[in-house]
Amino acid sequence: MSIIATTAIFPIHAGNGRSVARALKDVADYMANPFKTEDGERISSFECSPETLEAEFLLSKSRYRSLTGRRQDSDVIAYHARQSFKPGEITAEEANRLGYELAARFTKNRHAFAVYTHTDRAHIHNHLVWNSTRLDCKKKFRNFKGSTFALRRCSDLICAENGLSVVRNPKPSPGRDYARHMFGDNKPPSYRDRLRAAIDAALDRKPATFEDFLALLSAENIQSGRRGKLLRLWLPGRKQPTRIDALKGDYTEEAVRERIAGLRIVSAPAGKVSGKPYAERPTLLIDIEIKMREGKGEGYARWAKIHNLKQMAKTLIYLQENGLDDYAALKEKAAAASARFNSLSDKIKELDAKLDANATLQKHIVTYSKTRQIYVEYRKAGYSKAFRAAHEADILLHQTAKKAFDELGYGKGKKLPTVAILRAEYAPALEEKKKAYAEYRGARDEMRELLTAKTNVDRLLNITDDRRERETQREER
Repeated sequence: MSIIATTAIFPIHAGNGRSVARALKDVADYMANPFKTEDGERISSFECSPETLEAEFLLSKSRYRSLTGRRQDSDVIAYHARQSFKPGEITAEEANRLGYELAARFTKNRHAFAVYTHTDRAHIHNHLVWNSTRLDCKKKFRNFKGSTFALRRCSDLICAENGLSVVRNPKPSPGRDYARHMFGDNKPPSYRDRLRAAIDAALDRKPATFEDFLALLSAENIQSGRRGKLLRLWLPGRKQPTRIDALKGDYTEEAVRERIAGLRIVSAPAGKVSGKPYAERPTLLIDIEIKMREGKGEGYARWAKIHNLKQMAKTLIYLQENGLDDYAALKEKAAAASARFNSLSDKIKELDAKLDANATLQKHIVTYSKTRQIYVEYRKAGYSKAFRAAHEADILLHQTAKKAFDELGYGKGKKLPTVAILRAEYAPALEEKKKAYAEYRGARDEMRELLTAKTNVDRLLNITDDRRERETQREER
């Protein structure tokens, strides 16, 4: 009994310097994130294509204005809702099917919609977005008082029909601690919890300075940088940074500096989470001589020696487990891993460009087709200014699509493909990208491990850059 069917309905509209189109694109891009939707496998839609969603929604809005004569600059273009499920109770495929059913029932199939199922969290959840304009472009969705409750009841009914658990008498608003409202004491660690745990682990190593603390985070693939005076941290795999001061309490920059200096004692850090936050793997050895020249004390030198011994032991275990006792074999495998990683990285960039071009062309073809009749009438009207003013949105969309076709060379002996052909080409390219991403992540981890191990061995054997160059020249002879 741990599923809250729906949280709230959120209108998508312009604001804070964003156009309506930009607002919708930002939301659609987030929801369609391939890392969250299993490379686009968990997306479904009704009377619209996810690749051209913002263009189709905008087009319906311009038709609504033409048919009704109503125009509101701050008009809502779409609505967004969430639906979350208890961990382990449902598959991603089933969750997407129930999300589709919820959107269809709630909108009564009068509005185009898309359902995006995210699997990047402990709890599988759906993002539903539907067009505010009806399919006939004559009326709009009415976000009435109590619509959130109605959506929740509809979702609860669907869940009950499919044998899923439902929260009885849910609190009206879980507020900021939404995950705890859903999961109780079994709340999965958030990215802020993980950052706090990483900060605690780094401070447990007793860094002498704040810069050493940041270096320890970097060794665990947590990058740092400043924007003005604000220090920001990036967790591995997370695109958006987190301001360290947003962690609050004993985890702000000032608090961490005090903890390093011994001015603040934290007996039981609140950010600790169960289990090891990062896999046990060798990290780079510390160059103690350089650190001592920078002004480190004897205490730091003692800690660094112990740290290096531990990391060297991990490195030797790693080499033995992978049959890399011979230095030449280690060097060759590290070079091959780097080459494979770079090759896969280039391949993914090419596939991304191919998919982007395909989706953009689909969008232009749909737009061109739907606005063609208006443009024909505009031309028959002798390019009348009055006609253009009445149908400006459609005309601009049509001209933009035509310009894109011209730039790509279509119409001069080059036939424009159909949307069906483009979608058929998109699917295998997306599947190829999905496989490449899986290989890419493995290649990246393998390359990091091998290069770290090789660098540690080089330092242990005192193999400097000059010595490496001499050995390379000797091998070439």
